Amino acid sequence: MKDIYKPLFTPWKIRDVEIKNRFVMTSMGGTSIFGWMEPAKFDEEAAKFLLERAKNDVGLILPGIAPVKNPMLGGWLYSNKSMYKKLKKYMEEFHKTGAKLFIQLTAGFGRSMAINDIMEKACINKFLGGLLKPVFNMAWINAAPSVTPNRWSEKVMTREMSEKQILKLIDAFAKVAKLCQDAGVDGIEVHAVHEGYLLDQFTLPYANLRKDRWGGSFENRYRFPVEIVKAIKKVCGENFPVTLRYSVVSKTKGFNKGAMPGEEFEEVGRAIAESEKAAKYLQDAGYDMLNCDNGTYDAWYWAHPPGYMPNNCNLEDVAHIKKFVDIPVVCAGRMTPKVAAEAIRKGEIDAMGVARQFLVDPEWVVKLKEDREEDIHPCIQCHNGCFNMAHYKGVPNDQSLGDALHMARCALNPETMQSKKYKIVPAKKAKNIAVIGGGIGGMETALVAAKRGHQVTIFEKSEQLGGVFIQASNMSFKENDKALIEWYKRELKKHPNIKVQFNSNIECEKCLQKEGQFDEIVVATGARARKLRLSGAEKAVEACEYLSNKDMDLGDNPIIIGGGLTGCEIAYELSLQGKKPSIVEMKNDLIAVKGVCLANSSYLRDYFELHKTPVYLETKVKSVDDKGVTIIAKDGTETHLDGSKVILSVGYIPNPLFKESKHIHLVGDCNGVGNLRTVIWRAWDVAMKL
Repeated sequence: MKDIYKPLFTPWKIRDVEIKNRFVMTSMGGTSIFGWMEPAKFDEEAAKFLLERAKNDVGLILPGIAPVKNPMLGGWLYSNKSMYKKLKKYMEEFHKTGAKLFIQLTAGFGRSMAINDIMEKACINKFLGGLLKPVFNMAWINAAPSVTPNRWSEKVMTREMSEKQILKLIDAFAKVAKLCQDAGVDGIEVHAVHEGYLLDQFTLPYANLRKDRWGGSFENRYRFPVEIVKAIKKVCGENFPVTLRYSVVSKTKGFNKGAMPGEEFEEVGRAIAESEKAAKYLQDAGYDMLNCDNGTYDAWYWAHPPGYMPNNCNLEDVAHIKKFVDIPVVCAGRMTPKVAAEAIRKGEIDAMGVARQFLVDPEWVVKLKEDREEDIHPCIQCHNGCFNMAHYKGVPNDQSLGDALHMARCALNPETMQSKKYKIVPAKKAKNIAVIGGGIGGMETALVAAKRGHQVTIFEKSEQLGGVFIQASNMSFKENDKALIEWYKRELKKHPNIKVQFNSNIECEKCLQKEGQFDEIVVATGARARKLRLSGAEKAVEACEYLSNKDMDLGDNPIIIGGGLTGCEIAYELSLQGKKPSIVEMKNDLIAVKGVCLANSSYLRDYFELHKTPVYLETKVKSVDDKGVTIIAKDGTETHLDGSKVILSVGYIPNPLFKESKHIHLVGDCNGVGNLRTVIWRAWDVAMKL
């Protein structure tokens, strides 16, 4: 391995438990060994997922959060004793890898619970809430330290927890921890004085307005997590490791208002001065390690950094807090191996926390160790598969039920947590496959088909692979998107049964199917830009046209028509360049679409608010001219919006060259415009059946 990475491959200890290296796979919702949002069980799919990462040289693995009282159906985690017998047998196999496993337990979500439309109605309508109580008891799920607004619904206020409920949760932590210890688990992580979850809400002044012994003073606000670690240590012994998921700084300005990187603001949550005191206080209470980042659900992009956030965004604060404790400190948040290794060498942190990179590539640590960095399948922080909890004005969590029940899947790697549905099975008969289009959908189809034993030829009309994703990645903050395209190119070259023909205009050739040269045709020709029928539209520049030629002169104050994800990202890129863009959007909020994680969308909304970017919501465009656009507000008022150039970002329309039939299959946006997840998963759906 490279010398710079050697600190990452040194051992360290949490209490008396030695961890073989400095890689910590941090917890991700949906990877719980006890299942997710269902009656507690030993989850075979999660167990397989965790074991595969352990076999690939991860030092410490933290499964997804396990609520000690299940939000759905309400069972206590200690009730099902049989699953701990299965866990004990599993731990024997797990320990053969040399990895260690700490199970993360949570008290719950409080005001951060991502309630959906039905849950919102159950909170507002007492009759409906009563009917649904056996499935999800909103009085319990929505309980918090104080009456505060739910993060996901402007219509719902939380209920104040009783002391009896608090004491039951503390007791449950101890009972579950003891069962885990007896099953051979190496430690417990308490979730969390972190990210604005329930325990964190008790510690934060703006979320805890209580007047009893669980609120008010510093000691009272931190009493809940302190009593939990004491209860666990009492039944498991002082030497049994108990770690804490910890947000160093809340980075929060108020309810639903996060603070941007570099912004000067007044902290309403945990400021750095209190954190210095709190870290030492929690250590002295009995916690053996702090697993750190920053943020709350109000400033979610710190804990779940999208690609807009800087790399290693939490390191400065985490390194600072280590000065105030004697226990190990882990840092997570877009950590890069080189920076993490150097921070470990300097003693600024003890280990590198990584989450979503393990979803896309279970072998990335081994690849790093073997000097095969270019083989690492890059994560692009899209959250399309792992955490696509969308929220926009007037709509609570817009996540589908299937996604809510099956989180921690990966847009780029369908096999993740779906090994029974998506897997490479050798083809019964090798076929000649034509793939028309060398974008992401076409390349993914080719790779899966080739791995199954087929001969594949990709016909690409241009001189390069990548399709529209080339334009989509052509922004300064899309370095991982660019790396993804290069990864695909290298992977294609590894397969001798994949050929690529460039400058191939299939429309002008004879029908390949009739020639009999190919057994199956996969059409991956993408989509074309939607046109606006309005006066002067020809004076505007289409989004992809701009992204293909970013040197074009847009002037100082361009106008973007369309406030979806692409339009907002273009506006963000232009703002980073020092320009003053404006956004015109017909809907009542920016990025008001399903599937875009709130961590991603809230960053852009908060950025535009901080930088005073003009945003015109519920507004239509009447016409485009040389000096800007004429817009019509919701009340019918017409206004001319001055601007230097107009960019159209109003969506795309599928562009299949052939109709689907028995031997012709559509993948990617030509089968329905979506995102990378829909493109890649559809490619697998097709390629697995060829």
